[in-house]
Amino acid sequence: MSPSPEAGGHPGWKRVLLKISGEALMGDQGYGVHPPTVQRIAAEIVAVQKGGTEICLVIGGGNIFRGLSAAASGMERASADYVGMLATVMNALAMQSALEALGAETRVMSAIPMQAVCEPYIRRKGMRHLEEGRIAIFAAGTGNPFFTTDTAAALRAVEMNCDALLKGTQVDGVYDSDPRTNPDAKRFDTVSYTRVLAENLNVMDATAIALARDNGLPVAVFDLHQVGGFASVLSGEGKSTIVRED
Repeated sequence: MSPSPEAGGHPGWKRVLLKISGEALMGDQGYGVHPPTVQRIAAEIVAVQKGGTEICLVIGGGNIFRGLSAAASGMERASADYVGMLATVMNALAMQSALEALGAETRVMSAIPMQAVCEPYIRRKGMRHLEEGRIAIFAAGTGNPFFTTDTAAALRAVEMNCDALLKGTQVDGVYDSDPRTNPDAKRFDTVSYTRVLAENLNVMDATAIALARDNGLPVAVFDLHQVGGFASVLSGEGKSTIVRED
């Protein structure tokens, strides 16, 4: 069955990258990792994988350290970004532990080599992990300062030949303004890459959107806190916004 326009998902997506913000791991805390929240997200990921979808992950580090805000406070930007990259490795290891507790086989691959705790990122090895049924968690962003984890997610999704990039957020799609502060905000079922860039809609940073556009990579934005949201978007039954060509 084809998805409805309101659903925005696509049952034909067989390999996807799920982008999770670091803040999503905080739960109702103001900082750090909230184990029950990580376990809930991990359970949804494992359920989707058992349904036959190949999954890779990119997790932000904003729950531990945000390079841009640290730079605004006076820390040198490149150094701040490197600290932020290390925070993403910490989150990746926490998610790996939760996934493996549920029986999933995983690999954390870091763009900054740190062999004592995870594998270095090598594209062919990442592809192989997915083919072998493992969940690949890509950490440390792109390995370069001045690039966000959104850009890293788009880059890894393209490199892994993913059918789509799914971004789990705090809201159920893309709006023309923040629905949490504006009750009249308009929600989009689908929106073009061009409009996202032209109107500076709050989806991903411009570099990530441009990379997705140039490679024809659909981006699905959905509410990560909605129980079963990840699976429902892939089935075509969930509420999300798809960013794609007109």
